[in-house]
Amino acid sequence: MLPKAVIFDMDGVLVDSMRYHADAWITVFAEIGIHINREDIYDIEGSNHEGIIRLVFRKAGRTPKPDDFKTLAKKKNEVFTKTNKVSAFPGIYECLELLKNRCLLGVVSGSDRAVVMELLLRFFPETFDAVVTGNDVKEGKPSPEPYLKAVGMLKVAKDECIVIENAPLGVESAKRAGLFCIGIPTYVEAQRLNEADVVLANHSMLKKYLARLDLPD
Repeated sequence: MLPKAVIFDMDGVLVDSMRYHADAWITVFAEIGIHINREDIYDIEGSNHEGIIRLVFRKAGRTPKPDDFKTLAKKKNEVFTKTNKVSAFPGIYECLELLKNRCLLGVVSGSDRAVVMELLLRFFPETFDAVVTGNDVKEGKPSPEPYLKAVGMLKVAKDECIVIENAPLGVESAKRAGLFCIGIPTYVEAQRLNEADVVLANHSMLKKYLARLDLPD
């Protein structure tokens, strides 16, 4: 396979951040009487904020009011910004170095644009050629829209792309977009990612996999 582009999910692939996202959601939902745990968020990771709010309310047997989407998302971002101690995954810089200047690089995240851009600027400045966030699409993952948008921005064919994902909804989104997908189970059991074309145990295995690709010079 000769990929012209590699598209990364952010939370759970580039940065170890999901525990802080989950804890922020736990805090804001508890304020309105909905009690969840980290696994509840890990199961629906990749969805944008509107999707997460809809899914959590549905599981609780409640219906969100129109104002809930903006209010809860704002509070969640405030809590996340104050409490997160995000770090880049060990080995991810080596993975990016293998790809740098050899193919196009993209990010597709369900998080809000302000959060995504702050983390990318902090850890990976001037690294990615295209960035799609939860604010940039009408439908978040598992809809194919986020990955299709990234492919369009990168101006490559679907069969020239590889997606690297860590969440079931993200894998579903990539496959529905018609893209080759590598799964890395950073927060869920490996079998939850079985729709991916390849499932690798960790970032060390990802580095070895990428090193074997016949990338264009």
